[in-house]
Amino acid sequence: MTENRPRTRYAAEQAMKSEVRVTQRWPLFSGIAAVVLAAVLGAVIAYRANNMPFGFDTEWMNEILEDRNTVWEVPAQLMNTLGGGLFGVIILPVAIVVVLLIMRGKWAALYFAAASILSAGLVQLLKNAFARPRPEDMLVTADIGSFPSGHVANAATMAVVLGFILHRTWVWIAGLVYAILMMVSRTYLGVHWVSDTVGGLVLGAGVAVILWAPLAHRLYVERYKPIVAQA
Repeated sequence: MTENRPRTRYAAEQAMKSEVRVTQRWPLFSGIAAVVLAAVLGAVIAYRANNMPFGFDTEWMNEILEDRNTVWEVPAQLMNTLGGGLFGVIILPVAIVVVLLIMRGKWAALYFAAASILSAGLVQLLKNAFARPRPEDMLVTADIGSFPSGHVANAATMAVVLGFILHRTWVWIAGLVYAILMMVSRTYLGVHWVSDTVGGLVLGAGVAVILWAPLAHRLYVERYKPIVAQA
């Protein structure tokens, strides 16, 4: 599938003007609402029953423990590496920023970098604020604080940011699949409850939308500028 890009100078200019008219209020407000929702979910978990898991959390974890198999552990460990540690937190994001800087431009690279940093910062803030205990049967080591899932937040932020930047349907689909696989892998490895992964998903996506609002026009101009220049 090819990117839906205007082929003439007139079409490119109209696309940029159309983007100017896109209101920045709804993505900004919806992104803020998503981040607030994630924080509220963490507060409910923390004060509802002293950080104890929901019924669906324990039911899902019991199913996971019954169905654990070394065949599924390998892809789960791969997702663990992709979403965290030195590779997931530093190497992969830096590599993506460099590629975006070369192929797309400074605004795309800045958007990805800022969203990744803000998402990670909010994750640590909420982890320390709520200090939710992790499940007991973990297959990998993890830091203190189960809510929200940092791996899932990173995955959601990356998926939404790249979706906005690349503007292709397959990128959105791949990003959604990646985020869901990350959610499943975190519960399979026993490092998060399901509600932790939901909180991470909402938080990561919300951060990406919040930062997209003020940068949307610049990202569109950066994308269409070569077409306008050549027309």
